[in-house]
Amino acid sequence: MSPAKKKSAANKTAAKKKPARKSAANKAPSRKSSNRPKIKLDDHVPPGPVDQAWTEYQKKAKLVNPANKRKYTVIVVGTGLAGGSAAASLGELGYNVKSFCIQDSPRRAHSVAAQGGINSAKNYPNDGDSVYRLFYDTVKGGDFRSREANVHRLAEVSVNIIDQCVAQGVPFAREYGGLLANRSFGGAQLQRTFYARGQTGQQLLLGAYSALMRQADSGSVEIFARREMLDLVVVDGRARGITVRNLVTGEIESHAADAVLLCTGGYSTVYYLSTNAVNSNPTAAWRCYKRGAAFANPCYTQIHPTCIPRMGDTQSKLTLMSESLRNDGRVWVPKKKGDQRKPKDIPEDERDYYLERKYPAFGNLVPRDIASRSAKEVCDAGYGVGPTGVAVYLDFKDAINRLGEDTIRARYGNLFDMYEEITADNPYKTPMMIYPAPHYTMGGLWVDYNLMTTIPGLFALGESNFSDHGANRLGASALMQGLADGYFVISSTLSNYLADIQPDGLTTEHKAFTSSVDEINAQVEKFMSMKGEKTADEIHRQLGTIMWDEVGMARSKAGLDKALREIPKLRKEFHSNIRIPGNAKDLNKELEKAGRVADCLELGELMAMDALHRNESCGGHFREESQTKEGEALRDDNKHCTVQAWEFKGETTKPSLHIEKLDFKTVQLSQRSYK
Repeated sequence: MSPAKKKSAANKTAAKKKPARKSAANKAPSRKSSNRPKIKLDDHVPPGPVDQAWTEYQKKAKLVNPANKRKYTVIVVGTGLAGGSAAASLGELGYNVKSFCIQDSPRRAHSVAAQGGINSAKNYPNDGDSVYRLFYDTVKGGDFRSREANVHRLAEVSVNIIDQCVAQGVPFAREYGGLLANRSFGGAQLQRTFYARGQTGQQLLLGAYSALMRQADSGSVEIFARREMLDLVVVDGRARGITVRNLVTGEIESHAADAVLLCTGGYSTVYYLSTNAVNSNPTAAWRCYKRGAAFANPCYTQIHPTCIPRMGDTQSKLTLMSESLRNDGRVWVPKKKGDQRKPKDIPEDERDYYLERKYPAFGNLVPRDIASRSAKEVCDAGYGVGPTGVAVYLDFKDAINRLGEDTIRARYGNLFDMYEEITADNPYKTPMMIYPAPHYTMGGLWVDYNLMTTIPGLFALGESNFSDHGANRLGASALMQGLADGYFVISSTLSNYLADIQPDGLTTEHKAFTSSVDEINAQVEKFMSMKGEKTADEIHRQLGTIMWDEVGMARSKAGLDKALREIPKLRKEFHSNIRIPGNAKDLNKELEKAGRVADCLELGELMAMDALHRNESCGGHFREESQTKEGEALRDDNKHCTVQAWEFKGETTKPSLHIEKLDFKTVQLSQRSYK
């Protein structure tokens, strides 16, 4: 039997192994227990210049002997770009890795849906790019609300990512002579985005997946598909394992480890309608928050400007149209309110190319938060197009006339095909109709420079942490962060942690694990016992409406107060009036949804609370009370140049707020301008 098959067979007995020795801690930590780790926000950034921090860190980081790595078990939750690359890298280094995903295969993680590209400071076009410029553009794009040292490390590491992926066989687009091609993305005035047509995420994920499965075949990585993480197990103040539900059999399982890596993405599905997969959810991160991990900046959400508009009330998700389309597409609306003419019948002088008019320096490639708010403004003013009036045009006529249809087809063919399949309109002949939609979340679990949360031993990578993008992520930077964290950062920071931790033979027989299983079983039993009248989807849709209306692109004190009144009422209805058919000991999608919606209700309330406390506008967080005369975001650097990290205090107690002050030593704070 191969090592991979032996490990797979061991899955069934993993929870029944006897402990090698008893842990000193006999009492399991409770969500109400004072044993929960006390929160202290220490960024652990090495002293000295920001551009030397990562080099200095690697010089001094503690190491684990190769012969000792096999003694440590590491759990990686999620198999997207961050999780897949992390599990593959750690397996290659010799650690025993357990990899968990909710899909039937690791390669179905939602990273597969990313379209436009991945940033890297390679400067192949020789147009003036550098590590510093990528660092500066990212800090500025995030409206000066990210931690400098983490962002600079991201820019440094970015130059290695492309070489790694090319070596794996990722088919990046190439110029005629064979060199890797680049294109522009929002918030930059140069070309640094590498791409594979409109399928970049898919191709990068296949590269990470191939590396992951190579390690699975060698026996260093054990794959647990169709498992959903429902709890983090904390022993003696350290993350020591997880509790999961087998989504096929309904069995509740426990798994012990020496460290846990959370790589489960963001929480845009709180809005119900988003560009995320329907199965994407914040449950794993939220359960970590309830075990003591601080949740940072939950109000920082990104509304992507280039999505297919909502079609009706029964829709379950929205479809992204890549930001890369704004390289060649021009955004416009009619100059006449309520103009119902077909776009081809509207003369050029009666069109308002509003992004080019308002932001001549960047034009259609302004950052996402600005493009989204601008689209909302023109639609709210009555200039929107389409049957609902809640859309704008993205027009490729000029690019096709200039470059030819074959060139446009080579760049964006799969995106144009997808648009036509959904809308029945041919974008080569008529402009696309687009409108903003929830897409990405910059907030997430608070992490230090090690990517460790406020719970020792729990690390958060990629979109599940808060650290790199501030209040607004630039396009093509999500893939960059996920692969930077997974391939290049975590290998150093994890060994620095494990070097001081001796394997102690802890197993799932420990009381902390059995207590966690009991809590999850009680929650499942409670859900199944309710015989109400509504489905989880109905409650989720109602929550989405509240969040979109009051905690969406524009926020106000009155709207946020309203959300904080309405969400608790909806939570009460959810816990008294939902019905879940079927049984818990089987495949049960409605039971899955119920647990996720319960978490979305709580997280939605925290998002509104965070947005209310941050009385300024920055990036994707736009408070109507805080804007310039031109309607741009107006920051308050005196009061809010900070990270807001929230600590769970109990089911019936308001969370407490912890503040990390952001110190800008390299970049000078200034009002963003893309004009």
